[in-house]
Amino acid sequence: MDNNTRILVINPGSTSTKIAVFRNGNPTFLKTIRHSVEELSQFKTIADQYQYRKDIIYKELRDAEIQLDLVEAVIGRGGLVKPIPSGVYKINEAMKRDLIEAKRGEHASNLGALIADDIAKQLPSAQAFIADPVVVDELAPIARFSGHPLFERVSIFHALNQKAIARMHAKSVNRKYEDMNLIVAHMGGGISVGVHEKGKVIDVNQALDGDGPISPERSGTLPTGSLLKMAFSGEYTYEEMKSMVVGKGGLFAYTGHNDAYEVEQAAIAGDEKSKSIMEAMAYQTAKEIGAFSTVLKGNVDAILITGGLANSKWFCNQIIERVYKIAPVYVYPGEDEMRALAENAEMVLTGEIEAREYPYT
Repeated sequence: MDNNTRILVINPGSTSTKIAVFRNGNPTFLKTIRHSVEELSQFKTIADQYQYRKDIIYKELRDAEIQLDLVEAVIGRGGLVKPIPSGVYKINEAMKRDLIEAKRGEHASNLGALIADDIAKQLPSAQAFIADPVVVDELAPIARFSGHPLFERVSIFHALNQKAIARMHAKSVNRKYEDMNLIVAHMGGGISVGVHEKGKVIDVNQALDGDGPISPERSGTLPTGSLLKMAFSGEYTYEEMKSMVVGKGGLFAYTGHNDAYEVEQAAIAGDEKSKSIMEAMAYQTAKEIGAFSTVLKGNVDAILITGGLANSKWFCNQIIERVYKIAPVYVYPGEDEMRALAENAEMVLTGEIEAREYPYT
């Protein structure tokens, strides 16, 4: 193993744990650990998985003969902490308490900071961080209005990848992210479209709860009246209704598949139902991009399309043909959360940015 190893990345997901070691921006070790339903079913809460996942990570690092004492930073995927501005945050006791109590929700990413901090404390001089968790909140005050004072719009989106792609694009055109107006559409299991004005995401749909366009497993925004009637019909439980919106909505509800590639292949083979729902998903994504261009009063430097669905040229072209007159469109297929996390840690280590204290006020 290279003797100049610097950054260890920890990314816990619902059924996997990804770990990586980066040096000078390049991965020298990558590993995805899969967790079966049977393995995880023994734990009542996400927090209960802490020791189990940590032990597996240590085992993989030992087996790969990683020299942990050379690591200068350990960065974990950020979980459901308090709403905070974008940035890299030092892991402290307040953050760990919020993640353990999980008052804002349980998610496997909550374990990222807890495990990263534990590992860093065992090392000679490593620092522990998180970066751009899904709860990054830079919404403009006007964007928080929903239509009723009991319901406020909140910012929960694919912040890590949106920010990383926006910065990468700005660099590619020799500009600063903080000087640009961008619309970024992250298209994965959920689809989030963010308005990036001079380095801040001032508006975004809340894709976690199904707001916005149809996606592979989320319904998108549903007709409110019909939703209320169904919710109070007595025919469905809360959990059943929730799964219609998130998990079993979108492509899954229409086709029985949440893999967009499978649905696209069926469409190409001539299945009209699959073709129609894929076209509707592109239509709604384009419509969201168009709507958000008004937030910037049409002053849009570029539209960036990213995420797993961006690997499909056929799907992307259907979006592009509807929005290309707004601004130039750039496609950045896939997502690389591990690299994005490593780059954030690298910026702190090199002094390009300063790590923030949590909670940020």
